[in-house]
Amino acid sequence: MNAPVAASDFEFPTEIPGLPLKGKKVLIVVENLPLPFDRRVWQEARTLKAAGALVSIICPTGKGYEKRFEVIDGIDIHRHPLPIEASGALGFLLEYGAALFWETVLTWKIFFKRGIDVIQGCNPPDLIFLVALPLKLFGVKYIFDHHDINPELYEAKFDKRGFFWKLMVLFEKLTFKAADVSMATNQSYRKIAIERGGMDPDKVFVVRSGPDLSRLKRVPPVESWKNGRQYLVGYVGVMGDQEGIDLLIDAVEHIVRVKQRSDIQFCLVGGGPSLAKLNDLVAEKGLADFVHFTGRAPDQDLFEVLSTMDVGVNPDRVNAMNDKSTMNKIMEYMSLEKAIVQFDVTEGRFSAQEASLYAKANDPVDMAEKIIELIEDPARRAQMGALGRKRVETELNWGHQIAPLIAAYRKALKLDA
Repeated sequence: MNAPVAASDFEFPTEIPGLPLKGKKVLIVVENLPLPFDRRVWQEARTLKAAGALVSIICPTGKGYEKRFEVIDGIDIHRHPLPIEASGALGFLLEYGAALFWETVLTWKIFFKRGIDVIQGCNPPDLIFLVALPLKLFGVKYIFDHHDINPELYEAKFDKRGFFWKLMVLFEKLTFKAADVSMATNQSYRKIAIERGGMDPDKVFVVRSGPDLSRLKRVPPVESWKNGRQYLVGYVGVMGDQEGIDLLIDAVEHIVRVKQRSDIQFCLVGGGPSLAKLNDLVAEKGLADFVHFTGRAPDQDLFEVLSTMDVGVNPDRVNAMNDKSTMNKIMEYMSLEKAIVQFDVTEGRFSAQEASLYAKANDPVDMAEKIIELIEDPARRAQMGALGRKRVETELNWGHQIAPLIAAYRKALKLDA
């Protein structure tokens, strides 16, 4: 394939030269988000179609994505219901069981209707290999798209190990064993696939969740997001227990109560299982006027907040899960030239490098001090934002992920043999 074009000229491809996957039938199975809301998977699907593949997707329904079947950009999307929104270990088992039922039914329906050459399973959970395993008898290949390290994710959610944690470890081992090829979102995940999963290094490809710079563009700032204040600090992401939003709220409390700053507004964009609880926490602390939760928001709101904010914040706790995971929010901040404050985690530092300040592990006071440090230094913010944008353009954007994605598929299909 040709080298990626410069990010400033990047347009999402509608046809990749040579159609390297022409006529191949691909099924992508994703359980935790509907499509096309899951941006990484949607970028993968559109790229595979541009490479000539016939692409189908199985995913859950969700708010704004209630249709059980639709075709978008030539990609078939089959959605299934989930009976509950899981909140505990038993709840997750019920959710996974229902999802596996629908995934199995829809997979065989697609197999008999149009055929399948490759199934791409996107975790969490590490159970989708059960859907793919019977079809391997018919020559169907299985690619594991490794989004989260599931044993660590379970531990981060529930702060314990035990029986269900051991199940996650087992499912991970079986997933890697079933996979013909694995796609890792970063080098830390690649190392896990090789060392913990026992995969051949030649069968593990790093395909980062790079931002699509043809879509993620600055819009005019909207002052109303600042709630009448001079500065805006933004967060974009999931509202879950492991995301450390409670630590960010503690940082806000320090800024407002101890530092007595009333000129900084905080806007948190995104939905998730902890949203109501976090709203209650903000109200209890008397910070509701300083912290605004949008809930799950349309792209226009997302782009407005990203474009208006002065600093992007990532309060993900320092733990085994977050230390090795690449957070999409970091690259979204960098794409919009925003300086960042986050705790010091391995992959967060790899992504942002000099575009971020790094607070002491899980220390909301230090995070608060570093937010103020950047707020008071606009020249430094601009310099850090420019460094982040350049890194996204030269190394991390989606244009640089197309070649390894296609290479992973060609390896699984033995097209280069």
